[in-house]
Amino acid sequence: MKRLVLASGNPGKLRELSVILADLGYELHAQSEFGVPEVAETGTTFVENAIIKARHAAELTGLPALADDSGIEVDALHGAPGVYSARFSGADADDAANNALLVEKLRQLPAAERGARYRTVIVLMRHATDPSPLICEGSWQGIIQLEPAGEGGFGYDPHFFLPDMGCTSAQLSGADKNRLSHRGKALAVLKHRLQRQSV
Repeated sequence: MKRLVLASGNPGKLRELSVILADLGYELHAQSEFGVPEVAETGTTFVENAIIKARHAAELTGLPALADDSGIEVDALHGAPGVYSARFSGADADDAANNALLVEKLRQLPAAERGARYRTVIVLMRHATDPSPLICEGSWQGIIQLEPAGEGGFGYDPHFFLPDMGCTSAQLSGADKNRLSHRGKALAVLKHRLQRQSV
């Protein structure tokens, strides 16, 4: 198995990404296993933040590093929270506080005006000075539902309603979420590219 370090401490991301990459012969390890601290996400775009995180993890571990930067973009909020999704309600925000603030901001709007999309950028750096990292993107369209539903997923999933499925992303099975999600789509691109070249 080829080892990769995931530049994240998020256990939900580690689970999802590990399952998707396992059949390609990659073993994913959280950066915390190597004592790598979180790095400040100072970028203004998902691409910039993903590169910052991947470079940091690769530099401190000596391993190829995989990072993603993801967020939810709400049309009525002009694309916010976007790159600030994880800290929407403050620097020490958690999922509950972020979801509460999102619902508060959208409560007066009808469902037709609560369109949103999850977006992710995944970056794979072969080493810390990789001049041409693999960059893959994916997005997933939905509607913000005011009442949460479902026990799966993480982040904004209990409020991210999928009209085609008739449920929130938190109500999907893990397999369905991996297939349909923004991260799943970006990883499908990554898998295709990894099958064509060695890391």
